[in-house]
Amino acid sequence: MTRRVLEQRPAQEAPPCREPAAPAPFPRSFYSFSLGTTIRPRPGRRAVSRHAPADDATKKLIYTIVKADLLIPGADEPVPDAALVAEAKLIVWVGKQDAIPAEYTQKCRGTYSVPYLMPGLWDCHAHLLAGGDDEASWPAYMGFVAGQPAAEGARLARLCWEVLQRGYTSVRDLAGHGCEVSRAVDEGAVAGPNIYAAGACISQLAGHGDVFALPAGDVLLNLGAAHVRPGHYASAPSCIAAGEDECRQAVRLQVRRGARCVKVLASGGVMSGGDDPTHAQFSPRELAAVVDEARRLGRSVAAHVHGKPGILAAVEAGVRTVEHASLADDECLALIKRRGVVYVATREAIELLLELGDDLPRVHRDKLRLVAGHHMAAYRAAVAAGVTIALGTDALAALTMARELEWAVEAGLSNLEAIRAATANGPLTVEGQAPRTGQLKAGYEADFIGVTANPVADVRVLQNEENIRWVWKGGRLFKGPGVGPWGEPAWA
Repeated sequence: MTRRVLEQRPAQEAPPCREPAAPAPFPRSFYSFSLGTTIRPRPGRRAVSRHAPADDATKKLIYTIVKADLLIPGADEPVPDAALVAEAKLIVWVGKQDAIPAEYTQKCRGTYSVPYLMPGLWDCHAHLLAGGDDEASWPAYMGFVAGQPAAEGARLARLCWEVLQRGYTSVRDLAGHGCEVSRAVDEGAVAGPNIYAAGACISQLAGHGDVFALPAGDVLLNLGAAHVRPGHYASAPSCIAAGEDECRQAVRLQVRRGARCVKVLASGGVMSGGDDPTHAQFSPRELAAVVDEARRLGRSVAAHVHGKPGILAAVEAGVRTVEHASLADDECLALIKRRGVVYVATREAIELLLELGDDLPRVHRDKLRLVAGHHMAAYRAAVAAGVTIALGTDALAALTMARELEWAVEAGLSNLEAIRAATANGPLTVEGQAPRTGQLKAGYEADFIGVTANPVADVRVLQNEENIRWVWKGGRLFKGPGVGPWGEPAWA
């Protein structure tokens, strides 16, 4: 019943060839209070009825075929009258519709026709956080130390579903509960995007991740890398570190939590109390320790930076991406390009804050005025300099994510280049932690979306959820005619 309440979709015409409705899955595990453990069946074992029919031809139908009037590969030029074939979680063939090999058409389990087909979108700077209405009057820091985890998880389940419905099949969570939520998504308990989470952002004391409204001792007790307490899973969105050893410890804590990337706050920020966005944070040796430890553990590092000193220090330390880079000048951009660093401008966050106007406390308004006055000029200069661009919003995921493509076009990218920044360039931000994804090519993950309007002509069509009519993630259709709200066959 909860799934019906979540969304009542009107009945729609089914595609020409549909996957047969699957029976409800048998529970994969049981929790026994008497034993105090979870009981799971042995791998490979399943209940079989003695009345079950023998294997028939339908069990050999393994391919999904998607035909498109225009296929947008992600990194290459669009192809008219094209098609792709997916098997399980991978794309196995891409080409012209009249050239689909018979081996695929003869074993087709579902054929779909869409106007425009493109890779699933990436938000490379999201925050998987979801406070409730009853928490709206709290001071902002309370969410760091007093949020109810079960309620937060329930809200995030809906948020993840919203993200997927809008065509975003991958999200890089840079400070939030992505490490925890990703487990539920990977298990299939929650419908949501692939999540590449950083866990907590790593901040210095008196830095962007500090809580200036609390005594320093309370902050360190709750968020300090050296103050992990029994029964405490270090699941807050911020982690305070001082010195090289604590910086390494902070990275290890996030990796233990499940982080697939690391975020360091290398300058002050806008929405923090007592720091300055133009100032660098952490010493060069501390930044180098974060990057070195992350690299040793196979993780790339994202650096929050606004001012020039922080940008230069972070890039010199070896970070993979710079986030915001609001006051980047020609020297910064030359170094970013030379080192192959990916630039994630997060323009949507600036626009959302500007819309709040006088509703922001004065301390934040003044800093926003400084940052916003330079941000778009720096973004345009980065595009003109040929820096690699990936798109991220720095916002609570879902509702306005696709506006980031519009800002990319305003900064100088073409519509097709903005699509590339939102798809093919996304995996570059997490390097080896991502599979081959973000492009419609054989051997790549089967994450793609069908759109009813042409984003190559105008990327703003992606802002309308109704234009995103089909969403496949890992080869499974999560949105489309004949599909229920959680990706299951629609109810009779």
